Parts: sequence; structure tokens; C-alpha cells
Amino acid sequence: MVRTLGPVWAAMVEERRMLSVAGVVGALASACAVALLGTAAWLIATAAGAPPVLTLTVAAVMVRAFALGRAFLRYGERLIGHAAALRGLTGLRVRVYGRLERLAPGGLAGFARGDLLTRLIADVDSALDLPLRVVLPWAQAALVSAGTVAFCVWLDPSAGLILGCSVVAALVLVPWAAATVTSRSERRIAPSKALLASTVVTALDASADLIAFGEQVTATRRIAVIDADVTSLTQRSSAALGIGSGLGVLLQGIAVVGVLVVAMPAVRQGLLQPVWLAVLALLPLAVFEVLAPLPGSALAYQRLRGSAARLDALELAADSVTEPVVPLMVPPGFRGLELRGVNAGWGAGGAQALRAIDLRVRAGEHLVIVGPSGAGKSTLAAVIMGFLAYEGSIELNGIELSLSGGDGIRGRIGLLAQRSHVFGTTIAENVRLGRPGLSDAQVWEALAAAQLDESVRRMPGGLDAEVGPLGMRLSGGESQRLALARILIDPPPLLILDEPTEHLDGATAEAIEQTIRAATASSTRITITHRLRGICPGDHVIVLRDGRIEAEGSCLELASGVGWFADQLRTELDELEMFEFIEGLPVGIAVIRVPTTGGSIIGG
Repeated sequence: MVRTLGPVWAAMVEERRMLSVAGVVGALASACAVALLGTAAWLIATAAGAPPVLTLTVAAVMVRAFALGRAFLRYGERLIGHAAALRGLTGLRVRVYGRLERLAPGGLAGFARGDLLTRLIADVDSALDLPLRVVLPWAQAALVSAGTVAFCVWLDPSAGLILGCSVVAALVLVPWAAATVTSRSERRIAPSKALLASTVVTALDASADLIAFGEQVTATRRIAVIDADVTSLTQRSSAALGIGSGLGVLLQGIAVVGVLVVAMPAVRQGLLQPVWLAVLALLPLAVFEVLAPLPGSALAYQRLRGSAARLDALELAADSVTEPVVPLMVPPGFRGLELRGVNAGWGAGGAQALRAIDLRVRAGEHLVIVGPSGAGKSTLAAVIMGFLAYEGSIELNGIELSLSGGDGIRGRIGLLAQRSHVFGTTIAENVRLGRPGLSDAQVWEALAAAQLDESVRRMPGGLDAEVGPLGMRLSGGESQRLALARILIDPPPLLILDEPTEHLDGATAEAIEQTIRAATASSTRITITHRLRGICPGDHVIVLRDGRIEAEGSCLELASGVGWFADQLRTELDELEMFEFIEGLPVGIAVIRVPTTGGSIIGG
């Protein structure tokens, strides 16, 4: 069990002391339930003979004590057991979240968003089944059954032997049979539910595109097929549970009849008092009530194995970056960044996205990295941020990047990503991310610096306006400027801007670029961009193509030479002249006549 359940077992083992207490209390509660029925049977059978009242007094008090004890002990077992299990669940969830944090962002590429959500919520929540539906019920059933069988053996060895055989079958064989029938389907339930959640999330995210291309029916059919598979697996589980419960009732009946068959001759022979016959007849009914949850426990264990395997997959996933055991401290501020012979790629065995990169960034410098899509620009930013492993050497303030912890790196370097995440909360909380003590005035100042304050003032609620899930109520440009506002509150010593003017019109892009230059004048900047027109003549420019540095120099030097930069810049300038020319054309109506058909096409 330990090897199979892995992190789930490890999380619950930390609460083993309180879970043991819960197990003992629960066993006492179950023992009280069995003793209650046995004592009540003795009391009723004895009272039928009209003995002196004092003969029944002790038994009557025991009946009350067992009845109250069963209720209070069961409550105590649930209280202690659930509290301990929930503490273990909290530890497991934190462990899984920490693992996701270490894998992010590069190590999560192999997991769909809906699948990760299912692992973090449903698979982790299933860990509660280990102590509450597997370990404790089996432990309590074994202890109470052993005590009951021992008592029956003391009363009548033959009756005890029959009850013992029935109990062993209900304790071991019935759960084994139920689990064997559905072992495959139970382990498939968790992955199938995860696939269903992932497919639904993907369809919702892509709903606009699906509707635009008329593929919403196809997506819905795929979801229906997966849902039908989940339903089928659940029905098999329910059928197996019904079979297990039916076998338990059958064994219960066999035990009652068997005990009566062997006990009645003992009564006739005077070897057993008649009053104990009623006790032997009812004890199997009581003990099988304790054994009734075991088929469900067996199925829960099989289902738990499927969830545990999915959590194990997160544990075994390769880290995109290996954190050092004792990280070196990166000196404060920014004194320089130097890359020598750096190679890097995404995924094990994947193609190298960066090859033999030699680069030096000095304090106070503005470095611009340009190149076509897929050249490795964002990969370079990920390597510098400590998100991706590399070969070669990268020194930040004289400290090798691979020897310093991720928190130390990102305490010196800030990143405005190409697709920065917008959280489904208010404008103010998005800007205050990681800095809850910021005042409203500081938030407004950051929004103004990002050219977003006027748009926010027009929103209902202002700073308290909800942006919706993933910022759906904001335009692409507004989302990018909101992310920029986070950076401009307290610019880091080294700032990496990955396409900072993405989704913005030309005028706004120029205004944002001027704002960034003014607000980050004291910071060193690395700007990754496709927009060459915004580069200042004296900026240090690096042209990256196919993962290699193709050219390096000032903007003026590269523009006056030959190569990709000069060609791309001329293309952009030609497009700009064309747009200006088109904007100067008078607005009118063009009529195009088609002589072959005699018709016309009229456009504005």
C-alpha cells in the first residue's frame, strides 16, 4: 500500500497518532453497537422468564451505557479522524502546489490546464478516502470482529467457528472480489474525469473560435463521448458495490442460520443456557453491520490508486530547473549580466532553441533583442529569469545563475511577459499583486504611468471593477497595460520586457514606450520586440535568428548595413508610408464593373 499510494500515504502518515486515536475510538463505538444488540437480546430473553427485577437492572444500565457510548464515541471518532485527515489533506495540497510551482512554467507544458486543476482539487481531495474510508473501517472491522468471534467461541466453539468463517469471508473475500471485478474501471475513473474536465475547459476557452468556425457541435460530441465513458465506469463501480453488499447480506444470513443450527442442539443438551441462544442469533447481525462498509472501502482504495498515480506523475515529472541545495546569494542591485556559450531548449531531448549565445549586459544599458518569430527571444528571457535550464555559463552580479535560487534571481530581475496573466479579480488587486500594502493613490499612479487610468475611471467601480476570469472584460491592450502597471510601481534593477507594446495601436505603443523609458530610467532594460521603429538610434541591438546571434551593434549601425534588421526596418517604414498615404486619400465610392456579367460590385 505504501509504495502504491506514494505521496498520499506520506501525507497521512504525519497524522498517524491522531488517526490511531480515531481508530481506537471508532472501534469502541462499533464494539458498543455490537454489545448493545447482544445485551438487549440477553435482556429481552431473560425478561421473558419473569425473573426478579434486580436481575435485569445491570443489563438495563448496560443497554443505556452502550447506546450512549455508541453515539458519543462515533461522534468523537468522526471529529478526531476528520480533523486529522483534513490536516493531512492540507499538507498534501501544499506539497502538490509547491511541486507545481517548481515545475512552472517549463515543466507544465505536458499537462493540460483542466488536467492540472483536477489533480490539484479532485485527486488531492480523494486522499481523504485513505484514512476515512479505507484504513479506519478495515481496522475497526478487524478489531470488533475478532472480539465478537472470541466471545462466541467462549459461548459455543462451533457457533464461534461458523461466525469466524463468515467474518473472514466478509472481511477479505468479499472486498477482494468487488475490487477485482472493477479494479481496472476504478483506476480509470480519475484519469477519465480529468480528461473530461480538461476537454470542457479547453472547449470553453476556445468557445469563440469553435463558434466562428462552426465546430461547436464537434466539441460537444467529444465531451458527450467522454462523459458517457465516465458514466459507464461509474455504473460498473455501482454494480460491483451492489454485488459486494449483496454478498455481505448473504454471508450474514448464512452466519445467523449456521449459528442457530449448531447452537440449538447445545441448548437441548443443556450445554448452553437458552437465554444465550438469542444472543448468538443477533450477534452476527450486529457484527455484519460493522463489516458492511468494506466493499465500498475496497472500491475507494482502487479509485484512490488511480488518483495517487496521477499525483505521482507530478512528483516524477522532470524539473525544468534544478534548484541548488544551498543557493548562493545574489548581491543586491544590478552590476552586470554575462552569458557565455549558452545552449538551451524546451523539454528533454527537444531541439536547442538557443545555441552558443555570448552576451553581456552592463548596468544602465538598454539592450534590444530582435528577430523573427521562433528565433529564441522568449526562450532567452526564460533562461535569464531562471525558468529554464541551460548549458554554458550565466553570471548575474558575478554569481552563476544555476548556483543561485530562483527567488534570488527574480528578486533582481523583473519580467513583463508577452502574455502576462490577469487574475479574475479587481483592477486594484491585479496591480497590488505581491504588494498588498499599496495605497489607492499608488495604484492610480501606476495606472497613469501605464496609460490605463482613463480607461479604469470609465469602468463601473473604478479600481474595484472586476476584470472577469483571465481578464475577459479587458481588451488585449488593456490587459497588457495592466500588467505593465505592476512593473512600474517598483521597477527592478534589471527589467525584461517581452513585447511590451503587443496588442497596442501605434500611437499608444509610442506613448507606452516613452513611459517605460521614463519610469525605468534607473533600471537596466532588455526589450524583446518585433517593432523596430520604436528603437532609439543609440540602443544596443542584438539580432537573434535560429537560436544564434546573427548581428550586434547600435541601431544606426545595423540599419545602415545589410541583413535581416535593415531589410525588416525598411519594410516597416514602407508600410508606415503606405498607411499614411491611405489615410490621406479622400473617402468616396468605387464602382467596379464586370463586363462579362453586366453586374457591378460597389464598395465604400
